[in-house]
Amino acid sequence: MNRTIQLQDLGGKDYKATWEYQEELFKGIVDLKIQNRRENTFLATPNYFLFVEHPHVYTLGKSGDLSNLLLNETQLSAKGATFYKINRGGDITYHGPGQIVGYPILDLENFFSDIHKYLRFLEEAIILTLQEYGLDCGRSEGETGVWLGVGTPFARKICAMGVRASRWVTMHGFALNVNVDLGYFDNIIPCGIRGKAVTSLNVELGVEAVDEKEVKEKILKHFATLFECEFSEQH
Repeated sequence: MNRTIQLQDLGGKDYKATWEYQEELFKGIVDLKIQNRRENTFLATPNYFLFVEHPHVYTLGKSGDLSNLLLNETQLSAKGATFYKINRGGDITYHGPGQIVGYPILDLENFFSDIHKYLRFLEEAIILTLQEYGLDCGRSEGETGVWLGVGTPFARKICAMGVRASRWVTMHGFALNVNVDLGYFDNIIPCGIRGKAVTSLNVELGVEAVDEKEVKEKILKHFATLFECEFSEQH
């Protein structure tokens, strides 16, 4: 089992170009697994973890409802935003500047064959990271992602999640609001959930900006502990 993960920080990158890159990495792992099975070989499958920041974009998961996007094409263009229907789970979400997006493209058979455990571990890595900033956060029953104020009238989501998995290979991942313009969430019903707010780390801490590099380092530290893995940085 290969528990080394190749880390790539893509910086700012277009959503569609990143999606196509994910698909390329994903297909490479799946094809190698098929080859191993067909030829009875045991070549190690690679794992990847992509960090990226997207320009303003709204994405709708395969089970999502288009009516949760509250803008037409003209309004999208006026806001400098794009829209894509994609092949992850979940409903609609927003990506944009000031948001740390993480795409683990893993062969889960290198770790554990349990997609629910995988989702919980993703959430836990974010929860442990936010706790380092003194935030009381956790899960909301029946809803993926990471929340603050669960069980109060002021519940608010700080990290959205949506994944795809096939042959135990994952893609897509999480989007953590760190220094985000929350006004862009007013144009959707986030994740199809009405009546619940969205927040950002800088807002919760009452500061103008949080060091995103530091947040990434904390995420990777907790991810490595949970998944019992190590990262190899790729440039």
